[in-house]
Amino acid sequence: MGKESNSIDPIQLLNGMVSEPYYLFHFLTFFSYFVIRFNFASQLLDSLLIHLLLRREIQMLLVFAVVALVKGVREETWEAFIADALFLAKICLFALAFTMDRRLAVWYIIVFLVIHMLTQQPPFQGLGTSSKLTPLQLESLLTEGNSSRLWLVEFCASYSSACIRSSQQLPELSITYSNKNLSFGIVDLGLFPNAAEKCGVSLSGSMGQLPTFILFENGAEIARFPELDFEVKFFSPTITKGLLSRHFELDRHLLEYVNGK
Repeated sequence: MGKESNSIDPIQLLNGMVSEPYYLFHFLTFFSYFVIRFNFASQLLDSLLIHLLLRREIQMLLVFAVVALVKGVREETWEAFIADALFLAKICLFALAFTMDRRLAVWYIIVFLVIHMLTQQPPFQGLGTSSKLTPLQLESLLTEGNSSRLWLVEFCASYSSACIRSSQQLPELSITYSNKNLSFGIVDLGLFPNAAEKCGVSLSGSMGQLPTFILFENGAEIARFPELDFEVKFFSPTITKGLLSRHFELDRHLLEYVNGK
């Protein structure tokens, strides 16, 4: 992980893997390969194919280790790293299963499709100093004028993989930059889809507008990311704390608060 990521308790991580269906089903599916490999493959495959399978397993292990190491250095959040690692592991498992038996490879594709339909990767659970808000609560905070002058709000949806990957960013930014002048909030548009149009956010994943971050000053929008005229590209910029901090000039707002402006 990046240097700015919070440390993860291994016991908490293991407990989450067991208690979350998304992680549990993936673990059981990957573990099934070893059961099939050592209990049935040696009996059903000839020596030449077993030798080829062993060589392919070593290749897949090295590829996974190298790519996972690179991803671990580049990614800022565990959610993004786990998503990338699982995707790579599925490709490796498919290649090994295809080497063993094409029917087994098709079976694994079906299993992963079922897991994708029935479960989803859980987002980051921490809030930092940010607040989960309903659209009515946000509107009240922005219009009453007795709260912070500035509000940085993330509009997300729990079903969006992009939102899950970046779910740790705003809570961690809130820990660093939250003060009397600047507060942080999160609105789940998956729970309140009718509020999306009012905020100018498309719930279509193809539009690349999830998540959307909007900075309000005295109830009026002064900046957002991505912009309304944002064009979706195949390689969209990765949402990081540094990117959001620069885009919304959070360092400047913090200095203004410290200097009493």
